[in-house]
Amino acid sequence: MSAMQLSVVIPVYNEEAGLDVLFARLYPALDKLGLRYEIIFINDGSRDRSAAMLREQFERRPDVTRVVLLAGNFGQHMAIMAGFSRCQGERVVTLDADLQNPPEEIGKLLARMDEGYDYVGGVRQQRQDSSWRRHASWAMNRLRERITHVVMTDQGCMLRAYSREVIAAINNSHEVNTFIPALAYTYARNPGEVQVAHEERAAGESKYSLYNLVRLNFDLVTGFSLVPLQIFSMVGLVLSLLSGLLVVYLGLRRIFVGPEVAGVFTLFAIVFFLLGVVLFGIGLLGEYVGRIYQQVRQRPRYIVEAVLQQDTPQP
Repeated sequence: MSAMQLSVVIPVYNEEAGLDVLFARLYPALDKLGLRYEIIFINDGSRDRSAAMLREQFERRPDVTRVVLLAGNFGQHMAIMAGFSRCQGERVVTLDADLQNPPEEIGKLLARMDEGYDYVGGVRQQRQDSSWRRHASWAMNRLRERITHVVMTDQGCMLRAYSREVIAAINNSHEVNTFIPALAYTYARNPGEVQVAHEERAAGESKYSLYNLVRLNFDLVTGFSLVPLQIFSMVGLVLSLLSGLLVVYLGLRRIFVGPEVAGVFTLFAIVFFLLGVVLFGIGLLGEYVGRIYQQVRQRPRYIVEAVLQQDTPQP
């Protein structure tokens, strides 16, 4: 029996409207590669017919299809981790179910890995997202790169290829909150990138709201760097020095000029500014403490309800 050459891991959450199109394009694209492959769908607690459609697809192609049904919605990255823990391929590709990254592009990533790279990230060309989404992504990419030193041209593209060694390292990590592309980058010996096509969603709407995107970037920054805490410590030091100088100045002014009513609102503005800085710092510290709290509880990152797969793999 030949070894499994390729595993494709696809998280699914409320993608009922686009799954038929995904099935129609994904399987022919992988068949053309001439590799022994498997597709692992992870249903991340969908509330529509996604789970039922995945069951039907498993019955149509049980030879190459596996379905992991999670007992709730644990998030995209935890769903991918559930797929990583069960994949068998020498190379593993992650793909979103919305078809914004065409499955026909998988061959590009594998060809790049043939050049000696053990981790290849996709870089979306001519992105079809809204203008604010593109600009926000660009800004967060630059900020993240400066803070974490994780170099990824396009952190939002989930079309990525991983070697078996990188997957093994990721599976040995037990972080409750993580960002898989950045985690893979830290473990890869020779990471690379390749440009891939980008299309509009086949159906449905994005599952990432502005709030979810902000939370994701908090996970990325706080999970891979202590720089935010260090920056805030420096800001606190500078503000303390400036506040001390202001107190000295006001004291001398009172001695030489006398009591003054003017400037009260300026002092209020300064106090409110300092309070804002303090509250922001408490919130930032809370982000780190909250992640420590979640980690030490050692609760399962996800719960598997059922796995659909053939009892005996076919050669």
